[in-house]
Amino acid sequence: MSPVGTRPPRQASGGQQRGEPLEGSWSAPRCPRRTAAALLAATAALAGCSTDPKGSDAGVCEGADCTPDGSGADADGVDAAPPTCAAAVTWTEGTPAFREVTEEWGLAGVEGTRLAAGDVDGDGWVDLLVRRGGSTYNDYAGGTRNSWLLSNDHGRFVDVTHDSGLDDRRAFTADAGRPFEVVAFGDVDNDGDLDVYTGVDTYNPVAVFGETSELMLNNGEGVFSFASSTSALRRAGAVDVPGGASFVDFDRDGVLDLWVPQHDYTPTGGGIVFAQDRLYRGRGDGTFEDVTDAIGLTTADWDSRDDLDAGLAHSRAWSATACDLNGDGITELLAASYGRAPNHLWQGRETGGAFTFMNRSVASGYAYDNDQSWDDNQFARCYCQANPDAEDCAGIGDPQVVCSTDNWRHAEDRRPYRLGGNSGATVCADLDNDGDFDLLTTEIKHWWAGRGADGSDLLFNVGEPDVRFDRSVAREVRGFVVRHPTSPTWDEGHMTAAALDFDNDGWPDFYVGGSDYAGNYGLLYHQAEPGFWEEVPVEDGIDHNRSHGVVVADFDHDGDLDVIVGHSRARCDATLPNDCYPTSQIRAFENVIGQDGNWLQLALVGGPGSNRAAIGARVTVRAGDVTQTQEVGGGYGHFGAQNDTTLHFGLGAACEAEVSIRWPDASLTVQQVSLVGGHRYRVTQGELPVVVDP
Repeated sequence: MSPVGTRPPRQASGGQQRGEPLEGSWSAPRCPRRTAAALLAATAALAGCSTDPKGSDAGVCEGADCTPDGSGADADGVDAAPPTCAAAVTWTEGTPAFREVTEEWGLAGVEGTRLAAGDVDGDGWVDLLVRRGGSTYNDYAGGTRNSWLLSNDHGRFVDVTHDSGLDDRRAFTADAGRPFEVVAFGDVDNDGDLDVYTGVDTYNPVAVFGETSELMLNNGEGVFSFASSTSALRRAGAVDVPGGASFVDFDRDGVLDLWVPQHDYTPTGGGIVFAQDRLYRGRGDGTFEDVTDAIGLTTADWDSRDDLDAGLAHSRAWSATACDLNGDGITELLAASYGRAPNHLWQGRETGGAFTFMNRSVASGYAYDNDQSWDDNQFARCYCQANPDAEDCAGIGDPQVVCSTDNWRHAEDRRPYRLGGNSGATVCADLDNDGDFDLLTTEIKHWWAGRGADGSDLLFNVGEPDVRFDRSVAREVRGFVVRHPTSPTWDEGHMTAAALDFDNDGWPDFYVGGSDYAGNYGLLYHQAEPGFWEEVPVEDGIDHNRSHGVVVADFDHDGDLDVIVGHSRARCDATLPNDCYPTSQIRAFENVIGQDGNWLQLALVGGPGSNRAAIGARVTVRAGDVTQTQEVGGGYGHFGAQNDTTLHFGLGAACEAEVSIRWPDASLTVQQVSLVGGHRYRVTQGELPVVVDP
């Protein structure tokens, strides 16, 4: 095993073949399916289901003879597995939920703020891609490292960056790797492995050595090579400033497309240039064409204030998100914007077989919240103090800052587009288990900006055909309380986030990375009751200052979701709370509570008509009286975050679940199956599930 920082020879991993059970997996005995009620009755009788199926009366048997027809399959043909049942587990304060395992997992020396996960070598163990950010290249001659591709070798990570070919170069040579910072995983050529988009800011071509954004094709064993040099997503000859990326199949033709919102750049001579967000249609061979204008995604330059207020001008993207928000099988596209620019939401629609998008940024409630107040902005008060006869200045309170900086444009800064937020990640998840996807947004917010500036929030989907969110309940009422160790002055540096059910109780929890400012740390919230969350104390959960970057997966394959976080060293100050650590070392936290509960995992494989990675597949899991909904994602968040494409469901007190999969093909084919808990299943479209427990 090669420790992090060394370069093992580039070679095929060998062994595992696509479409076969994972090495070391087992074929479960096939037994008649028991109903959830019967299993729960057994649970009640035993005060907890036994983890040994032979030692309980849960109805588990062995061999073909125990099935009605002697075939080893259920009466309805569903391949079954023995349940692994346990009493329900729910986190309560004082119970440890995570422990740090950075050294144990071989991650010492890996630094970064941007994290993504994907099983790039196809061995069933999800791998890790870490970047520092910016346009720095990998200096393999002993200089600075900017990115790491880390292969998960059964729970311990090995650095394979150089020999994977991921950062190979087109334009420059020497012992250095191509710079990139935005990433997204997806199987663009439907050959059964994850390819990767690697995006980079090309405004200054000298800084990136003439390199561009690239699509890197996987040979099936985690070794990458360049896709075509003529692909539109390279943006050759044009400025490319990606702020995030999401693979989608917006037209459900079975081939992945790519959504790349754009940030901004400062040209020579000053000023800011805002760019058009881009959607690229995949051709299935690793190349893409730009279809942005053709399908209705065109936005305006920043010339009209009315356009800006209405969310019709270019975004200032810091994040990409894509998910089906109204349940019609057509993906919505989102771009979260920095600099108080309105966030963008594009609602997908189909007319006569043609797919287009309409702008519902403001109408949906995603562009900015409903609070347009400005009177408690401290710099507005400074302005009004100096200009008491100015419009609407009468009765404004006294400022609580020293008015030495002119930081308020009275006519401009009272407009809606200037009263939004500095938006980082947008997480799409069914937070309240009502069958549609809600949003968790992260924002940078400063105390002096007042209540009108948007802060991180929970946006609940009202379930209408035209997407709309309810923002009427303050986040604090829902338990999303943010403590400020530097109060009365404070800064919320929230840029990254993830949803996860860390205790396997069947209800989504979430993590928010607080970063870049004094007093900020990683915030873990547990859903204590439907629609209400409580902060998990750092001593029980994840104790991590300046948390920037987060990825969630069952990295050690023990049936629960682990968390790996990055660290920012921006604005360090040892005299203030929650200061920076000596380096930007990432940290791994192993889940130590969820493995005691009930769960199941689904690795989906799209069949004919669906993209092979099943990105966009919508899965509903009903266990007991709780129904959960998830989608296979193709990347989201601040400059490219991504969780494992294998979906994880906590089952609470239930030992089995009814599973419905809506595949992302033209017909939105639905497949239904009953599965017992305690296993990871591979479900290929139209085929029986296969247990792939490592």
